[in-house]
Amino acid sequence: MYCWLDNRLKTVAIHDMMESSSAYTSNSKDLWIDIPPGRDFNAKRPVADMTADNVEIIDVDTPADNMANYDDLLHRCRTAFASGKTRDVSFRKRQLKNLLRMYEENETEMINALDADLRRPKQESLVVETEFMKNDVLNIIYNIDDWVKPEKPPKALANALDNLEIYHDPYGVVLVIGAWNYPLQLLLVPVAAAIAAGNCVILKPSELAANCAKFVQETIPKYLDNECYPVVCGGHEETAELLKQRFDYIFFTGSTRVGKIVHAAANKYLTPITLELGGKSPCYIDRSVELRTAVKRILWGKLINCGQTCIAPDYVLCSKEIEKKFVAEAKDILKEWYGDNIRDSPDLSRIINKNHFERLLCYMKRGKVAIGGSYTPAERFIEPTIIVDVKPDDPVMQEEIFGPILPILNVESAYEAIKFINGREKPLVVYVFSDVHKVCQEFKVNVSCGGFSCNETLLHCAADTLPFGGVGLSGMGYYHGKYGFDTFVHKKSCLGKNLHPLGERLASGRYPPYSDRKTNFLNFLLRKRRPLPKLYFSHLLVFGLGIGLTILFNNYMQDEKK
Repeated sequence: MYCWLDNRLKTVAIHDMMESSSAYTSNSKDLWIDIPPGRDFNAKRPVADMTADNVEIIDVDTPADNMANYDDLLHRCRTAFASGKTRDVSFRKRQLKNLLRMYEENETEMINALDADLRRPKQESLVVETEFMKNDVLNIIYNIDDWVKPEKPPKALANALDNLEIYHDPYGVVLVIGAWNYPLQLLLVPVAAAIAAGNCVILKPSELAANCAKFVQETIPKYLDNECYPVVCGGHEETAELLKQRFDYIFFTGSTRVGKIVHAAANKYLTPITLELGGKSPCYIDRSVELRTAVKRILWGKLINCGQTCIAPDYVLCSKEIEKKFVAEAKDILKEWYGDNIRDSPDLSRIINKNHFERLLCYMKRGKVAIGGSYTPAERFIEPTIIVDVKPDDPVMQEEIFGPILPILNVESAYEAIKFINGREKPLVVYVFSDVHKVCQEFKVNVSCGGFSCNETLLHCAADTLPFGGVGLSGMGYYHGKYGFDTFVHKKSCLGKNLHPLGERLASGRYPPYSDRKTNFLNFLLRKRRPLPKLYFSHLLVFGLGIGLTILFNNYMQDEKK
């Protein structure tokens, strides 16, 4: 059962599937069922029971009356792409420079929008949003000329006379769906990569960060080509309508639950997709570390944006001995950072909305609150909270927390921690704090995760020479820097031959009538050979120059004798 929720009603898309198969069949029927607020839409009841309550049923393929028809929007984008202007690298550069100019000219407006949505401290907004986006675009502008060049792969003997290249072909019309926790960065960084790759892009900002969505909707048309880069705002219903369209690529950032819905929509047309999701990212600490430094880095990674970060440390794994020291250090550090009254500190963001606020409060009902625990509903403020005596089956350990709550579970060894992590869904990132190189290597090699960081949190995401993405339920695909460009292009395999008689003679063995002689010759040409180490190329070059100079010298001496 897939659920799209808004403030007016709860809309449930029920996929009726054959009990004998997990795949859709020709008998499958998709229905939109509008259920009045307050109805238990998780109850397992047949469709007939729901329709008996005078619930309106609308076929999923029929656009609702209040929904915008996106056919014209897609048609305009496809027409713009077909014109070829986005393939022009100079056009892409102009759009990227305009995007950079938008960041520079509207920095104050962006910071104000982030403050209105999340009460985000200015320094955090500068570091993780505006400056991050500026550096991302600058990196693309500096390198795009090299990135767009066709790649020249190595040749085998059979292709010695051929021209082999990998052409970077833009997909076409791309949909980028942003997230509310970093509402500008998580939308505009993939958009910049898609522009650099030569695509048209439809931008869908998150409706939960309403002020940032309004900024994007009003500002993007002033700087970017309106036919190639339109903005669509709205809630879950608008997103559902958009996902019915046929895109050439979809890039989604958000929760795993919604990611599954987006993936299912993409499957209808076999649309390639990148899913940047989340998960419970563990943080292991052993006794070898300088604990105060480790606690500072963990708390910073946890509390930036009030914990509403997909790569925030979700829970800590350590021994009971380290737990006690961790809590003591954390109390001192939190007082140093935020003062005696944390609620009055200007350096801590707020929870995005009431629903997420109430969800987080439920996590504090199990275990023992060692630090924090206070909250103010009117401000959506939750004090940084550390919970101990946590059990693996407690609610706080079932889903990504996405808030300023840090549970601690006790393990006695790195081996036990690895076993615990591997027994759960694959995380977006694993953090290890240890001064023992072998311990870090054990986690890096033996735990499957999207990323890995030793003795630091979050900063691997800022390295634009590293790919960023998840694995399993934490996502698929990656981006940032050159990896973002590669995400939005199809690597087209290209081979070119000339019609020279010599090449045709060498390849004539493929034509009938066949013979053993032809077969042996073709096998010789096609046989895979071990590539020569790069070291040998310099030796061969020197050897070749030596032979050439020897021949020239001999010819010169013979001429002298004459």
